[in-house]
Amino acid sequence: MIRSHLHLNLFFSTNLITQYVSLGSISHAYSLFSSCQTSDVFLWNVMIRCFAENGNYDRSILLYRQMRDIGIHPDNFTFPFVLKACGYLRDFELGREIHRDEIEFGYELDVFVCNSLITMYGKCERVEISRQVFDGMSERSLVSWSAMIGAYAQNGYYKEGLSLFQQMLGERIRPNRVAVLNVIPCIGRETEANEICTVIVENRLDLDQAVQNATMLMYSRCGRIDIARKIFEKIPNKDLVSWSSMIEAYAQADLPMEALDLFKQVKLLNIQLDFVTVLSVVRACSNLASLRQARFVHGFTIRSSFQHALVLETALIDLYVKCGSLEYARKVFDRMRKRNLISWSTMISGYGMHGHGREALGLFDQMKGSMKPDHITFVSVLSACSHAGLTAEGWNCFNSMARDFGVTPRSEHYACMVDLLGRAGRLNEAREFINNMPIKPESGVWGALLGACRIHLNVELAEFAAKSLFELDAENPGRYVLLSNIYSSSGKRKEADRIRALMKRRGVRKAAGHTIIEVKNKVYKFVVGDRSNPQTELIYIELERLMERIRGEGYVPDTNFVLHDVEEEMKEKMLYLHSEKLAIVFGLLNSGPESVIRIKKNLRVCGDCHTATKFISKVTGREIVVRDAHRFHHFKGGTCSCGDYW
Repeated sequence: MIRSHLHLNLFFSTNLITQYVSLGSISHAYSLFSSCQTSDVFLWNVMIRCFAENGNYDRSILLYRQMRDIGIHPDNFTFPFVLKACGYLRDFELGREIHRDEIEFGYELDVFVCNSLITMYGKCERVEISRQVFDGMSERSLVSWSAMIGAYAQNGYYKEGLSLFQQMLGERIRPNRVAVLNVIPCIGRETEANEICTVIVENRLDLDQAVQNATMLMYSRCGRIDIARKIFEKIPNKDLVSWSSMIEAYAQADLPMEALDLFKQVKLLNIQLDFVTVLSVVRACSNLASLRQARFVHGFTIRSSFQHALVLETALIDLYVKCGSLEYARKVFDRMRKRNLISWSTMISGYGMHGHGREALGLFDQMKGSMKPDHITFVSVLSACSHAGLTAEGWNCFNSMARDFGVTPRSEHYACMVDLLGRAGRLNEAREFINNMPIKPESGVWGALLGACRIHLNVELAEFAAKSLFELDAENPGRYVLLSNIYSSSGKRKEADRIRALMKRRGVRKAAGHTIIEVKNKVYKFVVGDRSNPQTELIYIELERLMERIRGEGYVPDTNFVLHDVEEEMKEKMLYLHSEKLAIVFGLLNSGPESVIRIKKNLRVCGDCHTATKFISKVTGREIVVRDAHRFHHFKGGTCSCGDYW
């Protein structure tokens, strides 16, 4: 073409550029485009689209600006590509500028342009403007409805997204796969899921693999992992996304062993795993809290050359933190080639969860030298100060937020400060702090105050906090249980029974407590009074011996943690049967004398079990790591890393 001078012909050069674009050779396409020096808007659109669809969003915007500067008028095909670039850059101001250009050139009612505006504003987290564009459209296509539903889903407006989808059906607009995929994240109840599945079947989308994969996750969120698995089994030719979706479904359903089993099946099938699948496995292992499984998955990421993906490295730090190994978490952190705010915050939060407040503050100071902290980082730091009893340091961090970094405190920061003051016993100061808050206190703030009242047995203030909590968070069983426990510990049995009766009337059920432990690559689960384990008789014999030994060392059962109205001797026996103690004894029986015993409790660890575990670590000479719903406890030689400050 060059030898024949055909590259100077607009028709031939346009076709050649289009071919280069379709082959993914952007450099060749742009080189040829630059030599054309044409004012043909179609060719400019081809190049702008090429950059936008290949992730070169800044180049796409730059080309648009050059086009405007030399006086070429954009058309209704130009704007969708440029708006797509704005959306992915999350640049709201730039998007507004392009929106003004679109109005200037008379395309404010063009369906294609309006659809792109809806999507762009949704990605920029300005869903209210997306809705204004949607409502102002004189005509709407199916894409318009899908884009608006997708904008709602992306921004967490699930109720509005589902309502709009139902409105679309009411106007007899048949959904396509995109509309269905956009509404599925809005589904949170089984009845809604069943209705969507009916729509899927009626519109013959039930064999679409992308829809099947999304439906699995939908049912998992609704608590029906069994239905999700049935959908998975019926897919004839499962692709990687199918396997990844089912693994993610198990991770969301807190079934980590099932997720790992599926992961191992995929490996045996020699399916090339991607970053997303491995990330789901890492998250599943975080729920399991098994250091052995964490090392296995980490090894796989290294062998698969995934280890330097920033999101995955951060997930591995979180994984090791939740498995009780700050040592491995810090190794991953130190080896990272680059870090973002989430990486720093995860490591800082890890130190806080394990009671290492000073280390968390040291890392925070180090981070400030390279980047500006955000609201998430401050939650991690304030929480670390709270768990370690660093009241003065916590105040300094809180005061520096707006003053030094321009970060406006949110409800979660105020909750951390209430927790910090409350744990330190400064309850009146905590109450005064709440009264002076510039924003209305949310449930997290009152929950922190109620938790502090449990530590210091302040019944009057507990009642005050609970009153607000029952209005704001009436379905949370933990609030009722906490107040009931405070009454019981204060000897107010009638009041405790009244709260339990209130729970029953409102249909609020306490989550059943359980403890898990991994021994020899197998996970065992214990509940209070559990007799399902094959070694039950041996466990109870050893437990009796162990309780006698720690009694000899000074352990006294705290019967305040038994809420039943029974004799004192029976209360002590009931304390022995707590799931934490059963799991620890099982670990002692089935592991070597030098190994660390690691258990995970799904609720806050029982106060009596905390005391007993300190004595057990002393008389057995074993290190015991307990992860509960809030933090880690490292027991060694009769002491706990939390310093009893929890």
